[in-house]
Amino acid sequence: MPKRKENDNGPECPLGESGCEWLDEIEKLRAQVSELSDLVATDALTGLFNFRHFKAVLQTELDRSKRGGTPTSLVLVDVDHFKSINEDHGLEAGNLVLKQLAEICRSEVRTTDVVCRYGGEVFAIIFPDTHLNLAIKVADRIREEIAATAVALESDEINVTVSMGASVYMKTSVIDFVDFVDSVDKFLHEAKQSGRNCICHIDFAELRTVTEIGAPERVMRIARD
Repeated sequence: MPKRKENDNGPECPLGESGCEWLDEIEKLRAQVSELSDLVATDALTGLFNFRHFKAVLQTELDRSKRGGTPTSLVLVDVDHFKSINEDHGLEAGNLVLKQLAEICRSEVRTTDVVCRYGGEVFAIIFPDTHLNLAIKVADRIREEIAATAVALESDEINVTVSMGASVYMKTSVIDFVDFVDSVDKFLHEAKQSGRNCICHIDFAELRTVTEIGAPERVMRIARD
């Protein structure tokens, strides 16, 4: 079978015909493959990337940090009192909360950042080539926007806050993917224990040993509303 050609005007028929049935079918298949790829990587409810995509992207960025020395920051975002929202207002209200929070997260980050639904009411934001101080600045802006934007229901509205944990992976980091994510989750848990609606992360004075095994887990909390 002749190979099809492509030029600046798009693909050409392999037989040189102006109306090519084969080419039309190929383009339809390409579109279907692209759509299926998006579905595999996307969370149906929020439209964010899903956990599978999160794992693939984060591993790639951690490997790049090891090779090139550029930092990769990670922020986990957990909706405060989400169980109570579902119990008091219903599951659909909980879904509306997740959708609105997803949109706020997506609107506040750069095109190079990756926002994912980590699972349940937890989101993850990957900041490639980003030092922790900048990631925290962006994350705190997201936190404030979420707290300031009520979720509108049919006859009511819900005020929502989130807690966040953050850390950074660098060339000198000696832990693997799982331990790095666990370290961020510990800071998220610290934020919950500290009263919620805040960010907890490594003290900037400890950045030289951040994510190293045995490093002190001192935290700095951004002021809560």
